[in-house]
Amino acid sequence: MTTALTIETATAELCCEPSGPPALTATDAQESARVLKALSDPNRLRLLSIVKAGESGEACVCDLTEPLELGQPTVSHHLKILVDAGLLEREKRGTWAYYSIVPGALDRAAAMITQL
Repeated sequence: MTTALTIETATAELCCEPSGPPALTATDAQESARVLKALSDPNRLRLLSIVKAGESGEACVCDLTEPLELGQPTVSHHLKILVDAGLLEREKRGTWAYYSIVPGALDRAAAMITQL
């Protein structure tokens, strides 16, 4: 019986030892999830692509509905999610809103994935 007790104790010690501190804090994980969730929609990826490909590095909301074949309210919803995630910034000019990629935002998003 001593052998069985020794094996159980050794197994319990190996199984229950913490592997070290978590790689992500709870706050970092929430922030990463918010950004990655924003990137998880095909229409939002297309919007980022269109804005990034623009000659001036920005795009007017009026130019974003036709390529996606979506209505203005739907496109505005997707743009808001991208702005809230810190990927796009919005500038109002008269009646139109112009969107551009936040400097470094895509690099930070890529780093979130590679640092997991």
